[in-house]
Amino acid sequence: MSEFRIHHDVNELLSLLHVRGGDGAEGYIDLLQKHRTPYVTTTVSSHSAKVGQISGYEELKSKNVRNLDPLVYLLSKFCEDKEMLQCLQQNAKERAESSSNTTSTTTTSYTLPQTSTKMSMQELDELRKKLGNVTASSNPAEVTRKMLRDKHNKKNPTQPNPVFPNWVYERPALLGDFITSLTPPGDPAVAIGTMPPAAQEQALVEDLLFVLVGVDGRDITAQPVLGRQNRSFIVDSTLDMSVKELVNRILPVASYYSTITRFIEEKSSFEYGQVNHALTAAMRTLMKEYLILVTQLEHLQRQGLLSLQKLWFYIQPTMRTMEILASIASSVDKGECMGGSTLSLLHDRTFNYTGDSQAQELCLYLTKAASVPYFEILEKWIYRGIIKDPYSEFMVEEHELQKEKIQEDYNDKYWDQRYTIVQHRIPSFLQKMADKILSTGKYLNVVRECGRDVTCPDAKEVLYTLKERAYVEQIEKAYNYASKVLLAFLMEEKELVSRLRSIKHYFFMDKGDFFVHFMDLTEEELKKPVDDIVPPRLEALLELALRMSTANTDPFKDDLKIDLMPHDVITQLLRVLAIETKQEKAIINAEPTDTTLSGLEAFSFDYIVKWPLSLIINRKALTRYQMLFRHMFYCKHVERLLCNVWISNKDFKQYSIPSPKWFAAAFALRQRMLNFVQNIQYYMMFEVMEPTWHIMENNLKTASNIDDVLCHHTSFLDNCLKDCMLTNPELLRIFSKLMAVCVKFTNCMQVCLIQFNFIDSV
Repeated sequence: MSEFRIHHDVNELLSLLHVRGGDGAEGYIDLLQKHRTPYVTTTVSSHSAKVGQISGYEELKSKNVRNLDPLVYLLSKFCEDKEMLQCLQQNAKERAESSSNTTSTTTTSYTLPQTSTKMSMQELDELRKKLGNVTASSNPAEVTRKMLRDKHNKKNPTQPNPVFPNWVYERPALLGDFITSLTPPGDPAVAIGTMPPAAQEQALVEDLLFVLVGVDGRDITAQPVLGRQNRSFIVDSTLDMSVKELVNRILPVASYYSTITRFIEEKSSFEYGQVNHALTAAMRTLMKEYLILVTQLEHLQRQGLLSLQKLWFYIQPTMRTMEILASIASSVDKGECMGGSTLSLLHDRTFNYTGDSQAQELCLYLTKAASVPYFEILEKWIYRGIIKDPYSEFMVEEHELQKEKIQEDYNDKYWDQRYTIVQHRIPSFLQKMADKILSTGKYLNVVRECGRDVTCPDAKEVLYTLKERAYVEQIEKAYNYASKVLLAFLMEEKELVSRLRSIKHYFFMDKGDFFVHFMDLTEEELKKPVDDIVPPRLEALLELALRMSTANTDPFKDDLKIDLMPHDVITQLLRVLAIETKQEKAIINAEPTDTTLSGLEAFSFDYIVKWPLSLIINRKALTRYQMLFRHMFYCKHVERLLCNVWISNKDFKQYSIPSPKWFAAAFALRQRMLNFVQNIQYYMMFEVMEPTWHIMENNLKTASNIDDVLCHHTSFLDNCLKDCMLTNPELLRIFSKLMAVCVKFTNCMQVCLIQFNFIDSV
């Protein structure tokens, strides 16, 4: 895990610095792995290293940026490396030069037209309207809300996000925060500083009660808020200093109230997701308690029992709560958190307040409330395999892919791409279980798409708790159930092992009599060029061979089909194997133009596999089966040619014509070629494929989930390809030349025998 994090941090930092990666980056990663200290505390180290390294560290920390401390620690190591600093400086210099060239090109290409300095009143009014529209739309909250709404509507065009009516935003008195756009009150007839201290105190108590609920007082007024800043207040400068000091102690509560109220109003919009909705609902409940407190204080004030000191005394316990709520609201706002990222922030805050029981209890209450909608999505996913995530908050994201394409597309990634993990949506307390959560829902989803409704019998409500073991056990139970259900479904109902055995019979030539019948029936047809072959005729001959052999007992024999490939086996190997060479890329990009292939060179079997077995026996796996079959088929073809030479030789011996001197040597060479081809076939069939098949079959009996089945099947095919020497280009080229020599030899011998027969007939 630490090695993966080092790779991730190095690559992310290089991308942020716009530095080109490559061997230098890999070398630096290796250097960090060799010289890292296993027990270093990255938080302390990054704290000592951040001075002078990242000016916006505190801002990034407030946004709850993940892995910030390791990145800062890594940056400090970069600064200590002179070679890396020199590389960064050189890169920055090149970027500066390229940007300056771009700027100069842009400035020379575009010039402002000559216009008159005079402007009509109509043009001035239009310009004012445009500027007004720009200013109105420059509100960051409104821009973020519109961006989220457009993103959701683009993803779900049939179910667009609901929108609040315009009057919600046009009537500022509905928001509950300070209305700073109204005309401020005029100067009071009597300045408060000229009043006696007791009168000043009573007036300020009344003002504070207004300010604490978001209404301007006479002598205390709120300042407009720019962007995401905290609210500030102006207090009459003529106040007595002792009174003013006490007022300034109480005013932060009003600032916290303003921050929380604005957060609640903004994040209650549909675009910010259900987690933020639940969080704001919990905050709104706490704010009701706060307003009840202010109401009680107002009741005391009307009875003449509330002084400024008493107000300060009563408000102090609430100040800590309001400070925590405002801090959470600011962090969620700055980090633009939604869904899992909001829960991660709340979870981290809860653990950070371990020494403060009251603060931890408050954060725990907020985290539990905010996690309810997220856990509801999680429960549907791990218990039924259904994703209902209207605001794109859940860690698992669904992509629209058609399962039918798994038989058409060579590199179809249905199992990997239909459902994927989105890292920034994973709550930090579910990070360790993310892969199991993904697999659990995928397993159940496959069974559901086959028309069976599945529900986990151990389904219980998942609740947030500081003890991770509680929901970890629930996820483990759901994962084990989903694994068993899908595995039993594929193994028993869909007969996966029987399907694999059927494929083995045909692609690995397990049914010898079927293959001999088929070759005898189709030999003349397959000698023709591909363009002259009639596929329906081959299909008919294939069906006849199946009915006449022991393959007739196979219940899946009708799924076997004929496939005439557009390229030979060597080209197919280069297209399938992950050999990153220019030749392979050129072959892949080029269209098949070779029309001189014979039927024997282009022939291959194909197999029809339906959903959900196509998850295991997908197009990529079938292509590997085809590659092994074509390789063995070509060996069988060469063996038949060499045997035909021997048969022709026996026919030649019945004539009285004396054999040339080289004839004996030629037939000795033919025998050596035959031994070589037969030994190669024996090695592939009995030394490679059969033992590897038995290993895979035993592994499938002990597999506990579908991922293990996929792994064992892929490993089986990879081992067969490797041990049959089909993954090594050098060995493949040598073997291809040897087979080509054998074919040329048989052709030459057949020509010679035909000539001798002609001489004998003359």
